[in-house]
Amino acid sequence: MQRIGNVFIDMYEQLPAPFGLVRFGVAPDHPEVKNCQDRFTEVAESPNFSFIGNVNLGNELPLELLKPHYDAFLFAYGASEDKELGLAGERQAKNIYSARAFVGWYNGLPAYRDFNPDLSKCEDVVIIGQGNVALDVARILLTDVDILRKTDITDYALDALLKSKVSNVRIVGRRGPIQAAFTIKEIRELMQLPSLNFSPIPSELLPPATAGLPRPKKRIVDLLRKGSQPPQATSPRKSWSLDFLLSPLELHFSPSDPTLLTSTTFTRTQLSEPLSPSSPVTQTSSTTTLPAQSLFRSIGYKSSAVPGFSSYGIPFHDRTGTIPNDGLGRIVSSTAKPSDGSVKPLPGLYCAGWVKRGPTGVIASTMEDAFATAEAIAADWRDGDNAAAFLGGEGDAEKKAGWEGVEQEVKRLGLRVRRVSWEDWKKIDRAERERGRGRGKEREKFGSVEEMLKVLD
Repeated sequence: MQRIGNVFIDMYEQLPAPFGLVRFGVAPDHPEVKNCQDRFTEVAESPNFSFIGNVNLGNELPLELLKPHYDAFLFAYGASEDKELGLAGERQAKNIYSARAFVGWYNGLPAYRDFNPDLSKCEDVVIIGQGNVALDVARILLTDVDILRKTDITDYALDALLKSKVSNVRIVGRRGPIQAAFTIKEIRELMQLPSLNFSPIPSELLPPATAGLPRPKKRIVDLLRKGSQPPQATSPRKSWSLDFLLSPLELHFSPSDPTLLTSTTFTRTQLSEPLSPSSPVTQTSSTTTLPAQSLFRSIGYKSSAVPGFSSYGIPFHDRTGTIPNDGLGRIVSSTAKPSDGSVKPLPGLYCAGWVKRGPTGVIASTMEDAFATAEAIAADWRDGDNAAAFLGGEGDAEKKAGWEGVEQEVKRLGLRVRRVSWEDWKKIDRAERERGRGRGKEREKFGSVEEMLKVLD
């Protein structure tokens, strides 16, 4: 909107609430990370911006119906699938959970309202994966509930955490501390939680000299070394550890209940280049078994294609969960990457965020990625040959109707689509804040779409 004069933007969102990952993915005890919502709200108040909430694009509303009504599309959605361990019994187990689903549950994502992990019979938790999401899960499990009460964590999650018997959390990864994906901020917060014992990291896993390491890795190693030194908490409530160089091998279940996990066996691994962030990892013949009455997997996520991509000629990398693009966000015509330049951008089609580059990075890096795609759109519009670069091609000077045109199609076809506008969202927002005031917190989120829509009825 800053780069192109008199541009109109319609944003389609599956839920009645905006903000996506910021609302449903950022940990409730990280309110400062959610400040980007303020900037988004400023944009949404513009008369040139329309929020089209509560519309499941590609399912409730066929994607091909939109094409005649827009000059360009930007696909900027996240990851709806998480990778599995691939171990026998994983899918049938009662107490093996997706970290992504757990985060969605305590953050009020409607899809996981009834997730309800049973933490009341669980003392030992194993989290497989050592990224920031894994550390978020550990921190929520280890933090005193009285601290969480002051955040916007859902009441039903608080109720479950009140009944939790979790006393020991292991965060397990198949590589070492240099290769771990967590950031300094996340690991420092865990280190600073009161009344916890942290199991010291064996000294041989930490490099004796850090001078040659990149600054972020050097800071992490120094923090881990410092955290591994006494003193520890004198009367710890709970304990936690970072367990490196372990790859999941086998799940073990109760003899009386074959769906109830009791422990997990891991293969010990080794690194060919321990000081390299990208060191190859190989398995050894040695194994170890860790008790686990609950297990959370946090080993990666991926996006899925929107139904109807084929009507636009949009290819999709199923393995990586990404839309092929030129690196700047222009969607290209093939999943191949020939060096002769024969793969051309598809006119008027763009992508940003995780569906563009995969599920990596933090909020700030995702914003930078979105800015880069926006610059590509603006450049294509400015560079003279803009008609050929957008939907409709050359000779198409007609002003597109946007949502107003789509809405007419919806009514003509009798589709069951109930659009939530920005003004509607503001009513939901006020209702959530009012609910929160009665509980001494910023807001109490509605846990279902039905509850949100009831505010508007």
